[in-house]
Amino acid sequence: MPRASTEVLDLPVAVRPEPDELIRAAMEWHFHPGTGSRFWLERARTLPFDPRSDVRTHEDLRLFPDVAAELRDVRAEDLIPQGYGKHPDVVGVFESGGTTGVPKRVVLLRDWLERMLHWSNANLDAHGFPGGVNWLGLVPTGPHIVGEYFRRSASSHGSHGFTVDLDPRWVKKLIAGGRGADAGAYAEHLIDQAGLVLRTQDIGVLTITPPLLERLARRDDLAELVNEKVRAIRWGGTQLDPDSRYLYKTEVFPKTVLCGNYGSTMILGFAGERPDLPEDSGCVFDAYSPYVTFSVVDPETLGTVAYGDRGRVLVHHVSKSFFLPNNLERDTAIRIEPLAGHIGDAVADIAPVETFEDEAVIEGVY
Repeated sequence: MPRASTEVLDLPVAVRPEPDELIRAAMEWHFHPGTGSRFWLERARTLPFDPRSDVRTHEDLRLFPDVAAELRDVRAEDLIPQGYGKHPDVVGVFESGGTTGVPKRVVLLRDWLERMLHWSNANLDAHGFPGGVNWLGLVPTGPHIVGEYFRRSASSHGSHGFTVDLDPRWVKKLIAGGRGADAGAYAEHLIDQAGLVLRTQDIGVLTITPPLLERLARRDDLAELVNEKVRAIRWGGTQLDPDSRYLYKTEVFPKTVLCGNYGSTMILGFAGERPDLPEDSGCVFDAYSPYVTFSVVDPETLGTVAYGDRGRVLVHHVSKSFFLPNNLERDTAIRIEPLAGHIGDAVADIAPVETFEDEAVIEGVY
């Protein structure tokens, strides 16, 4: 059988590859001794199949084990495909939130960042986000990839990015230790800082988590500032229920575009809210297919549930810079039919599981 060409991995950002052609190219790239990462080349020796010859379609990705937990201990250098050469364009090494124990690590390369930003900015345009305005983000920075995406989104779709740093690990530690009042005081401290920026700067887009948006909305002076200045709110990190979404869109911030995203460090990005959803509905999230795909599955059998049913979110990431199949996320969701031409599932009504990898799941403010 002839080996697949890897050229499809370098298509222009505006061009979507044929899904199975992408899979074959990725298998050749990630498991060829001259281009694959040390992690996957070593891991391939333990697999009862040959990825380069046996994995030909998107469905074949189910042959792989879920190795996400192993990313807690792997050297960052060993995750970079060797085909990038001695000086790969690494944007940063980022960690998961630590919700379920020791953080996992991923490496973000520039080619994937640019591809993801192009897709994300197109989604913002579809929602009517203004371009060329200043952004304010109450988001985790430091080791968290969301902070990097915020900065890049602010500069590529907007103008300048103002940030209020959010430490989700500290909030979760406070809550786990029974110090809910301290966690609440920390959240109010974040809102205080956001208020300083809103009062003094021209902010057109606000990026924030639902728990912090709720606190901001309680302060009449800040809610008035948002209505006066902010033209769009992008929320994520935790979920926003349909009733709150409707209230924000129709009563609290009626002149402001409200748009959510759903993602995680392990997928190196996020899914975007589907445009033109009814105001009184919940959010439906579409992944960046075919590079990132969701399946909503029964966690015991890993079989796909019926449309409209709830199951665990299983994620595949397949790109030139990163490969992580069969990642069973800590979230459950309702399975929704995908957009025409997309593979995998859309997801709605995201909710965390109570425990994940034998650890209690604490969301806090992110």
